[in-house]
Amino acid sequence: MIKAIELYLVTDKDGQAAVDFYEQVFGAKILAKTTFGQAIPDCPEENKNLLLNAQLDIGGIRLQISDNNPEADYILGNNISACLQLDDADQARELYDQLAQEARHIELELQEMPWSPAYGIIVDKFGMTWQINTTIEGFVPEM
Repeated sequence: MIKAIELYLVTDKDGQAAVDFYEQVFGAKILAKTTFGQAIPDCPEENKNLLLNAQLDIGGIRLQISDNNPEADYILGNNISACLQLDDADQARELYDQLAQEARHIELELQEMPWSPAYGIIVDKFGMTWQINTTIEGFVPEM
């Protein structure tokens, strides 16, 4: 079952400034914040302070923010997506497979990540970017 649909903003190396701005403007509450350096072993020094993910609560609506992958081009217009939060990996697979039909682009195949048993990114046939994320209490990645 889908638990929530959240906005996800990707910035061009100024994610922390975006967090600070939305905290001030909207009174956003910072729920979590992780840098590339905190989460990625052997992260290059120049990327360690980039924002991997921040989660903000703005009046009960969650906004996630991250800096763009340093190895990818930043394209304005592709920097906002909807993140579907699910609590079942099988349902995430079903949803992913449906969205993948006639998709314009599969950005990331549905796969296990350090924070999720099932995470993927698809640009659907209408050009909408969807992140599919499964959050399961007590999940520990297989490593």
